[in-house]
This record gives sequence, C-alpha cells and structure tokens, in this order.
Amino acid sequence: MREDTPITPPLPSTTVPPAEEPKYKFDIGEEFGTAKRNLPPAKILAIALVILVAVAAIVVFTQSRPSSSGSIESVSAVEIPNQDSILVAINLSLHNGGEKPFYIHTLNASVSTEMGDFKDEAASPIDFDRYFRAFPELKQHTLEPLKVETKIPPGGDAAGTIIVSFPLSKEAFDKRKSLKVIVQPYDQRAVVLSK
Repeated sequence: MREDTPITPPLPSTTVPPAEEPKYKFDIGEEFGTAKRNLPPAKILAIALVILVAVAAIVVFTQSRPSSSGSIESVSAVEIPNQDSILVAINLSLHNGGEKPFYIHTLNASVSTEMGDFKDEAASPIDFDRYFRAFPELKQHTLEPLKVETKIPPGGDAAGTIIVSFPLSKEAFDKRKSLKVIVQPYDQRAVVLSK
C-alpha cells in the first residue's frame, strides 16, 4: 500500500434502520369526545351497575319494612236490595311501631271469593250517616270512622271503621276465602291486614 494514498473511510451502509413505531397512534379523523375514548370498557360498567342496583335494593328493602301493624277486629255486612251488592263495615286497629309519624294516605279493601277477587276504596266518612240511616244493622258494632290523613304518632294506636262495597251477595261474602285491608301511608310501606 502506498503511503500517499489517502485512506477513505468506509461508506456508510445504505440500509436504513426501520423507523420506530410511535407509542400512540393518532388518527386525525377519529373523534376524541366519544364514549369509546372517555368511558371504561362496557364489561366493567355493567358489573358496576349490577353492584349499584343490588346495594340500592338491599337499602330500600331493609329501610322500608312496615314498622306498623294492626288487625281487623270485626266485620259486618248488609245486602243492598235489588243491586246484587253489599256494604261492609270493617273495624280496624293500627299500631305505629316506627320512629316517625304514620300518616294514612289511602284505605282499600279486597275480598277473595269463589266468584273471584274484588277491591274497593273506603267510603268517605261524610257518607257514614247516610249509610247508617239506610241500613241501621250496619251501625251496630262500628267505631268512629278511620279517616284518610289520620296521624298516628310513634308508638301510638288508632282504631276506627271503614265502609266498602263489593258486587256480591251477602251469602257469597260470608263464604269468602279472605278479606284484606291495605292501609297505605305516605312515606312507608303499606300495612296489609287480613282476616
């Protein structure tokens, strides 16, 4: 080798190393305000929703058990002539075992017979005198009317009579399978009384 010949450095290789993949792909046409980008996967959301509903159901069930109780004390019925129906006077007693006042919102009764099930809302106490004049035997064992909006304080009791009507004969009513009175307060579960 000659000393006067300059040494040329080796030429760099012509192969270009592969470009590194970017950590994040960015597609300019993709929208970033969508649920796909902002929410966790649907499976996780479904599991969280099921757990939330289960917890809410448990809380509602345990907090809304009827804390009040009562009973149907007596029942008397009279047949309305030429109408195939009866008037029924039902004496009730209620006890508020809760920690807050019990306000009666509605009073309903239902009867189950061989002919079927029948329901009625309690008559207004204003009509009681008219019923008692027309059917004196209905009044024999009645108490003061139990009214909607009656307030029963915590630990308190209330008793009274409701009057309902069913499209039955007295004989069919006397052979009934069951009689229920549903006392629905404003902010608690209903109290169902059976006889």
